[in-house]
Amino acid sequence: MIFYIVIAFAVFALMEGVTWLTHKYIMHGFLWYLHEDHHQKGSGIFEKNDAFFLIFAIPSWLCIMLGLMHQNYVSVGIGAGIAMYGAAYFIVHEVIIHQRLKWFSRTNNKYIKVLRWAHKMHHKHINKEDGESFGMLLVAKKYWEKVRRDEEIKAN
Repeated sequence: MIFYIVIAFAVFALMEGVTWLTHKYIMHGFLWYLHEDHHQKGSGIFEKNDAFFLIFAIPSWLCIMLGLMHQNYVSVGIGAGIAMYGAAYFIVHEVIIHQRLKWFSRTNNKYIKVLRWAHKMHHKHINKEDGESFGMLLVAKKYWEKVRRDEEIKAN
C-alpha cells in the first residue's frame, strides 16, 4: 500500500516538469489556439484554455478506472498523482493566482506573492513567443529575489 502512495506522490512531483514542458512547447506551440484566450482578458467565466483540464483529466481517470478494474495499483497510483496535481493546479492557478473563485483575496504569504509575481511575468507576454515562467509550483530564484526586494523597500 505504501508503495502505491509513494508512486502517487512521485507522479505528483513529476507533473511539475510535465506541466512546464506542456505549457512551453504545446500550449505556447501548436495548441496556442486553445491557450491564447488565457493571455487576453475576456468577459466570460470559461476559456478555451479550460479544455486542458480534460486533456489532463482523461489520462488520470483512465489510469484510475482501468487500474482498479484490473487490480493494477501502480496505474491507480499514477492516475491519483495526476489527479492530485490537477487539484493543486485548480487551487493554485484558478483560485489563488487568477482568483476565478474569490476564496482568498489578500495574503501576506511570501510563497503566494512569488507565485503571483511569476505568473504576472508569464502573462505580460500576450503572444506565444518570448514567454517565461511556465511552471506552476516551482518558481525561479529571480522572482523570489524580486519579492524580497519589494518587501525590504516596503519595510523601510
